[in-house]
Amino acid sequence: MQKKVLHVNGLPRVLIVNPETSLASVLREQLLLTGCKVGCNQGQCGTCSIIMDGKVVRSCIVKMKRVPDEANITTIEGLAKPENLHPLQVAWMAYGCAQCGFCSPGFILSAKVLLDTNSAPKREDVREWFQKNRNACRCTGYKPLVDAVMAAAKVMRGEMHKEDLLYKPVGNKIYGTTYHRPSALRKVTGTWDYGADVALQMPPGTLRMALVQAEVSHANIMGIDTAEAENMPGVYKVITHKDVKGKNRITGLITFPTNKGDGWDRPILCDEKVFQFGDAIAIICADTEEHAKAAAQKVKVDLEILPSYMSAPAAMAADAIEIHPGVPNIYFEQGIIKGEDTEPIMKQSDVVTVEVDTYCSRQPHLPLEPDCGCAYFDEEGRLTIHSKSIGLHLHHAMIVAGIGIEPEKCRIVQNPAGGTFGYKFSPTIEALLGVACMATGKPVSLNFTMYQNITYTGKRSPGFVKCKLAADKTGKLLAMETDWFIDHGPYSEFGDLLTLRQAQFTGAGYDIPRIRGKGRTVCTNHAWGSAFRGYGSPQAFLASEIAMDELAEKLGLDPLELRFKNIYRPGATTPTGQVPEVFCFEDMINTLRPLWEEAKKRCKELSTSEKKRGVGLSLGIYGCGLDGPDSSEAWVELTKNGITVGDSWQDHGQGADIGTLSHAHETLRPLGIKAEQIKLVMNDTAFTPNSGPSGGSRSNVMTGNAIKVACEMLLNAMRKPDGTYRSYDEMAAENLPLHYNGKWTASMCTDCDPVTGQGKPFPIYMYELFMPEVEVDMKTGKAKVVKFTTVADMGTITNKTACDGQIYGGLAQGIGLALTEDFEDLKKHTNLVNCGLPFIYDVPDDIQIIYNITPREHGPHGAAGAGEGPLSAPHPGILNAIYNACGVRIYAIPALPEKIKAGLAALSTRDK
Repeated sequence: MQKKVLHVNGLPRVLIVNPETSLASVLREQLLLTGCKVGCNQGQCGTCSIIMDGKVVRSCIVKMKRVPDEANITTIEGLAKPENLHPLQVAWMAYGCAQCGFCSPGFILSAKVLLDTNSAPKREDVREWFQKNRNACRCTGYKPLVDAVMAAAKVMRGEMHKEDLLYKPVGNKIYGTTYHRPSALRKVTGTWDYGADVALQMPPGTLRMALVQAEVSHANIMGIDTAEAENMPGVYKVITHKDVKGKNRITGLITFPTNKGDGWDRPILCDEKVFQFGDAIAIICADTEEHAKAAAQKVKVDLEILPSYMSAPAAMAADAIEIHPGVPNIYFEQGIIKGEDTEPIMKQSDVVTVEVDTYCSRQPHLPLEPDCGCAYFDEEGRLTIHSKSIGLHLHHAMIVAGIGIEPEKCRIVQNPAGGTFGYKFSPTIEALLGVACMATGKPVSLNFTMYQNITYTGKRSPGFVKCKLAADKTGKLLAMETDWFIDHGPYSEFGDLLTLRQAQFTGAGYDIPRIRGKGRTVCTNHAWGSAFRGYGSPQAFLASEIAMDELAEKLGLDPLELRFKNIYRPGATTPTGQVPEVFCFEDMINTLRPLWEEAKKRCKELSTSEKKRGVGLSLGIYGCGLDGPDSSEAWVELTKNGITVGDSWQDHGQGADIGTLSHAHETLRPLGIKAEQIKLVMNDTAFTPNSGPSGGSRSNVMTGNAIKVACEMLLNAMRKPDGTYRSYDEMAAENLPLHYNGKWTASMCTDCDPVTGQGKPFPIYMYELFMPEVEVDMKTGKAKVVKFTTVADMGTITNKTACDGQIYGGLAQGIGLALTEDFEDLKKHTNLVNCGLPFIYDVPDDIQIIYNITPREHGPHGAAGAGEGPLSAPHPGILNAIYNACGVRIYAIPALPEKIKAGLAALSTRDK
């Protein structure tokens, strides 16, 4: 041990430290300065950035022996007081930079050092600074962060007041404005407590968990020897499947009658088999995390190694064994049949056809906060599980039978989440926490490392999609044939729904009268498939949007004009036969057309022999809902101090708090109530109703409508015969109810048929056009997006800043999907950098968002969703731009430099 005197946030602190411990650990665990967030713990993400002696330091990789005596250290807690924020903190709130908020403290402190040394930076100076200091963000797409630094610099130069940065309601209206999120203040001050922060606040006696995980992808378990681990220091209990009181399975809630499995295929703790790398086999509960992890190394697992099927083609091979005995590896099929047969059209001599065969990769979610949670028995004897869940009631239904507890005895609470992007639509550690708490009777906590988070949690399921389009010689689409299969990993939860998405979205956006196709869900031994933003649409549009470009080239038509000729117009129907709720694409393309012409000219002028520029187009659509008559619930209550609104609109960075506040405030405006008089109670199954999971861009529509219904019920009760409204005291005096439950159901929707794919799955869709400009280095093959223009129609805008942020972030993830991100190699793709996480230099600063606002009849205040649309189809636009730049067509993403370079070499050989 070593004695250190440090000046922390202006005060001298005497510390006794382990010289080998990281500075981040000392700040968090000894000083409880949890505004310092630890993400990767490898110095790759910058969430742990603090200021030491005037320099930005990634504290997770600085050992205490390297920290000078008397060092001056500033954490986010010492930057400013909440009542007198630093201009950077105010700007972060104003520009929507604190989405999930996990990276915000590190960015703000990093930016402070920049502004201390350069009071008038240019935008490129800010970008260079964040790139150099490894400040990463997965939510914002980086542009708002640069905007905020530039604005804060103006304040610090005395050119404006920081108070002017935040939007102040005009006419008591916040709906559709840039009003900041209710959570923003806590996020920029480091007091928004994420799961690892909550774990540090647990009481004495809390047991810390570590997992024994499989290091192979497929094996029979012959035996588990825990004897040595049980005798390790600090160990309280070693838990195996024998200690699980319930079915030891997580149910996938299978509802499709054509599914050949029953959904009970995912073990909580492996008993008979290992199905994928990272599967949990045992849990160590000990007094410290270090003791738990040390003991985990002593558990001996006897395995009989089986063939590992790491891709759908491998699992579909004739000699492949059944991964789940008794259930075929191809366990679900989905058809699409629309209109008359396609075969006669495809055979006509005067019909022009193209066929593409695409592969959409196993994209990792890469949130900067690893999975984390805790569990305990509360004051009412309920097993209470805290996690990053974005489906509290859904996960409750999926785990209670497996862990062996009565539903009313289980409560799930969402901790503030440092991003999920959909992976938490699936339960990850919830059941493990529940099992450990029940087996020990003690409070427990489990925090993943980034390695565990990347290797264990679900990924976007790879999609193999063939798409054949037929058109007449004028370019009018006549027919489409599709064939696809989804590699969904070993666990079936939501795999059938993902396969259905290909039927719903391949070719969507265009009036195609005849469609035939079939898809399959395939069980493999690679990472299990979980929801990822855009769920199903990236696989679908990768195929149909490349096919549209190839068809335009074959017909000699401009890619924009071919799309314009075939977009939805009155009389058109979607691939599922549904009539679109609005017809907005014509206006959107007309808006984009002059910019398209400018971009083509600009790319031609800027191309050189060394670096070629190209521009591409793609179109994307996503439905708001969970198919069929989806529904949501919320409640509202009048109190002496204002209004309280309750819902389970889970937030993973998208802005559930500002969404809830905006819909409630807009509905209650007749009362003259101000935004600060509305209290939010969110995401605790003990208090909040079943609002459904936060996925599929459903919450702004479904829960927004439920909030609106509840608030309208309250308004009706408060309204007097003369049109004025009763006060709280008047309501109480008249003994009128103060609490109202609101529910809204998309009753106009129906499920899609498993044979034909026909149905009316969504009440509302999002529509978006993508126009990326790409530069290709002809020597290395590296492609870089240098400009991105998008036209989006998401109905009325609930909150402008939040909606902007969803688009910027979605485009950045689309760039990663197209060019760098992958989780394929279990030895290589195990950290943020190797998985291809885009940093600020990988995302252009030149991003233009153009809104085409078409109010939706069934949307709350006319709104649609926002999260999925931006990641539905930016990647085929990027691949189309690569082709436009250099003539290389990429069909399998990511489009790594070596793929493009090989394509260039092939072109060169062909030309010779």
